[in-house]
Amino acid sequence: MRDAMWRSALSTEGDRIAAVPMSASSAAVMACPGWDVARLITHVGRVHRWAAMVIRDGAQAAAQAPRQPRPEIAGLADWYRDSRDLLLRELDAHAPDAAADVLTGRGTVRFWLRRQAHETAMHRWDAQDAVSPGAATAFDPDLADDGIDEWLRVFLPRHLARIGGVPAELDGATLRLRSTDTTGPDPVLRLGPEPAVEYGVAPVDTTLSGSAADLLLTIWHRRPAIAPVATDPGLSERILDLIHI
Repeated sequence: MRDAMWRSALSTEGDRIAAVPMSASSAAVMACPGWDVARLITHVGRVHRWAAMVIRDGAQAAAQAPRQPRPEIAGLADWYRDSRDLLLRELDAHAPDAAADVLTGRGTVRFWLRRQAHETAMHRWDAQDAVSPGAATAFDPDLADDGIDEWLRVFLPRHLARIGGVPAELDGATLRLRSTDTTGPDPVLRLGPEPAVEYGVAPVDTTLSGSAADLLLTIWHRRPAIAPVATDPGLSERILDLIHI
């Protein structure tokens, strides 16, 4: 398990969010239209507090809890750090394998450790990029690689379910996400009624290749799409359009 990596990321990336200069709190966040840095940081802090409540009291109780008020700018960094620390204490109070409500029903506390690590890392990047475009701290490659896996296994199936599933003509189509700066076999998405993630599959219909960070930023729409490598450009375009890359 990657528990230590996720906890370290939640702590470190949270510190980086708290260190964002409040003098730039009104900077626009390009990935979240209509948001500025202050609203972004408030959002992440609220999510931390909500996730801690889900772990402790369950999803229904968290849904009924009053929304946290937006802090004043002068106290935003301290409020955010308190939010992150509240979540860390709640996570540390439970075994990672302890049962908990998650986004897809019932799961374990480990789901929230992973999810909050990636939530914090991505929005840290958003905040830093808003303050200094193009100069955000790079993601750790192993964390980014794990974020790609989470997207494939958690978020992509939810997206496909919302749009009515995979059309018959794309049943069995495959997409490889090839990271150039991590070791291990590349994940391959195989489309179908129940999309699957496989490893070490060859050949595939289309491939996106780049650093783990670039791939992660691409699938979460922070970067322009990476040009695919494919023998059938039309099929490749349909695959990427379906999964919204």
